[in-house]
Amino acid sequence: MTKIEPGKNNPTVQDVARAANVSTATVSRALSAPDRVSEKARARVAEAIKQTGYVINHAARNLRRRQTGTIVALVPDIGNSHFSNILNGIESVCAENDLNVLIADTRKSSMSRTRLQTYFSHNNFDGIVILDGEISVEEMRGSNLNLPPVVTAGEWCSDPTVPVALVDNLKGAELAVTHLIEQGHRSIGHISGLLTHQPGRDRLEAFRTTLSQSGIDPTGAWVCQGDYSLAAGKNAALAWLDMSSRPTAVFCASDRSAFGFISTLHQAGVVVPRDVSVVGFDDIDVAQHYIPALTTVHQPRRAVGSSAARHLLALMSGHMPENRLLRLDPWLVVRESTAPPGSG
Repeated sequence: MTKIEPGKNNPTVQDVARAANVSTATVSRALSAPDRVSEKARARVAEAIKQTGYVINHAARNLRRRQTGTIVALVPDIGNSHFSNILNGIESVCAENDLNVLIADTRKSSMSRTRLQTYFSHNNFDGIVILDGEISVEEMRGSNLNLPPVVTAGEWCSDPTVPVALVDNLKGAELAVTHLIEQGHRSIGHISGLLTHQPGRDRLEAFRTTLSQSGIDPTGAWVCQGDYSLAAGKNAALAWLDMSSRPTAVFCASDRSAFGFISTLHQAGVVVPRDVSVVGFDDIDVAQHYIPALTTVHQPRRAVGSSAARHLLALMSGHMPENRLLRLDPWLVVRESTAPPGSG
């Protein structure tokens, strides 16, 4: 493969063609009609695009592509109200713009990566909103050079061509831990989210930073790695019960983990917040009705969804949103699951 001239700005299709050692016509077909190009040639063009830093002109491609009036949202768990609220925001904006929204539950066994990639290659939609942090945009583009515009909602993406709308996870975790410290807690634990995802890493980072800034050694803090699930909360509760020196408060990376933690402790005779205070993250619908009502960090999920949809509309019109990375402010909702240590 031809080497690229270092330091060259604004790479063109011709640069990609030279790097891949193919004709510009082959590059054009690989981008607009990949089924007409061999797999080997597509791979060479894909590598050349990465090597040159060539940015595909979505506006020009959209003019050539038949508009379907449909976008697809890739959701990891359609039954989770966290995602359904984000979807409500996406659908409200799309409805105002005469766009249909197809929803793909990416964690269903029937929705394999191969099936998704096949669907992408058929160009059955005009844009993609990703709510699943396990899906790689780079991987999607590597197997389909004609991928329509992509944005993420609630998840991070480092690709500079992909707009992102999500909550400020660092600020949310800081609010949660600060509340526990202000209640008088000095021994505070954390049930983390998925640490393969940026939101989970951000919440853990802010947990430790906030402790440190308050004079509490974060290296000694109890951290139980989880995945935002009820099961993660249950496993953390069993570990907490086995400890000889237990944290008096626990910050959970999700409400679902908090529910699993509290219910398992309840079965063991531990009372929240008398014996341990608990803070969640998300403020899903059931949080205010749980017993005890859950103190939690509210995510403006509908706003995340509507912001992502507006980002996608901009891309589909050929424009990169001015604020590609949009972090929305969360806020703390104080309820009955937190109290000063020993207050029971």
